[in-house]
Amino acid sequence: MQNEFSRKSALKMIVALAWPTVLEQILITAVSYVDTAMVGRYSDNASAIVGCTMTVNWLIGGIVSAIAVGFLSFIARAVGANEHELVKRAAAQATSMALISGILLTVIVLPIAKFIPGWMNADIAIREKAGTYFFIIYTPMIFRSATIIYGTVLRAAGDTKTPMVVNTATNIINMVLNFFMIYETRAVSVLGMNLTIPGLNLGTTGAAIASAIAFVVGGIWNTLAVYKSKILSPRGLSLKPDPEILKPCFRVALPALLQRIATSSGYVAFSGMINTLGEAATGAHTIANTAESAFYIPGYGMQAAASTLIGMSYGEKNAKKMKSICHMLLIIEVLVMILSGGFLFFGAEAIMRIFTKSEEIIRIGTTVLMMVAVSEPAYGLAIIIEGIFHGVGDTMSTFVYSTVGMWGVRILGTYIFVILLGHGLIAAWACMIAHNLVLSLLLSIRYIRGKWNPLARASQAP
Repeated sequence: MQNEFSRKSALKMIVALAWPTVLEQILITAVSYVDTAMVGRYSDNASAIVGCTMTVNWLIGGIVSAIAVGFLSFIARAVGANEHELVKRAAAQATSMALISGILLTVIVLPIAKFIPGWMNADIAIREKAGTYFFIIYTPMIFRSATIIYGTVLRAAGDTKTPMVVNTATNIINMVLNFFMIYETRAVSVLGMNLTIPGLNLGTTGAAIASAIAFVVGGIWNTLAVYKSKILSPRGLSLKPDPEILKPCFRVALPALLQRIATSSGYVAFSGMINTLGEAATGAHTIANTAESAFYIPGYGMQAAASTLIGMSYGEKNAKKMKSICHMLLIIEVLVMILSGGFLFFGAEAIMRIFTKSEEIIRIGTTVLMMVAVSEPAYGLAIIIEGIFHGVGDTMSTFVYSTVGMWGVRILGTYIFVILLGHGLIAAWACMIAHNLVLSLLLSIRYIRGKWNPLARASQAP
């Protein structure tokens, strides 16, 4: 009966923390679909303009996310151990890091924005507009840092609902602003009524402005949420560096940062090689990436719950609770990803047609989506195990495995098959899938061996 109770309790806790994040990802992805479709339908090369710097966006966002992971692990453990003052001090340090990272990245990124499309091997015809797009969306970097770090801090304390509301609302703001900024003034018929919709006809520049405004709103909203939180509010606390907080946070954050740099720079190299294949391949790659992201929603939704719950269990020193939560997460994830992979496989062409009218892009994109659908369960497993490891502060193993998979499999394979042998996007995505499978295998082996679990190690100590 106790085992049954533990499984039921684990399921309840997972659902309570995961459903807001899953719903958040569903709504964000739905808006992202609309956003990508709106850009893609503006012109034939609009998707390429936005997409050619996508992986650099991941790199920069990954740096901030790595900092946030350190606070996630620390705060979740402190909440589990009922160390309330420590939680607030950690939130104060997170405030400092949001400010510092936002300012530094702004100073570094904006001066080189116009050169990045060229470094990414983007077509000469789109480089100027792509550089403008990139510059605009990184102008409010301090607000983007606040959105990422504070969103993670809120989740670490068990509040997954607030980030859901904030991210969903800001993405809707982005979509609505796109509607007026991307297109020219036009006449539409709604329920038999002829309406004139004003538009600025700014194209991808308008899309960038809309995104920048949404980032500002999200950063301010998440900041207010943290400062109003009874658990987290750092009001009255010093923002000066606190070694007692920062040292353990950075022990976790540094490997996570190295992982983000290794994988995101890999994405940059991967995208740069794809960009050499021309606008059609770049457009298909961009759209397929956006389409595929919807089918990782369950994985990333439960990853946030996994990190928080495992961190709290660690803080409570409750090994039985940790084991039950881990097992339940893995079972749910595999089942759900099998279903989502099936939907992606059979709906690939219909999904591509949402985003573009180009038959060539649809054909290429449909093929790569059907390929990646088969690997969905394995990659979903990797997502969850990574979340479990992060909850106990084990970021070094994920750094090593991710680096090996990215550079030893994806990048090396793509260079051989695409650059040296002259194959196209399908070969590049085959290398990406191989990377995902290798990563899943390596993480699964470490999970089964149990060396990641500090509570298990403590129970085995003499």
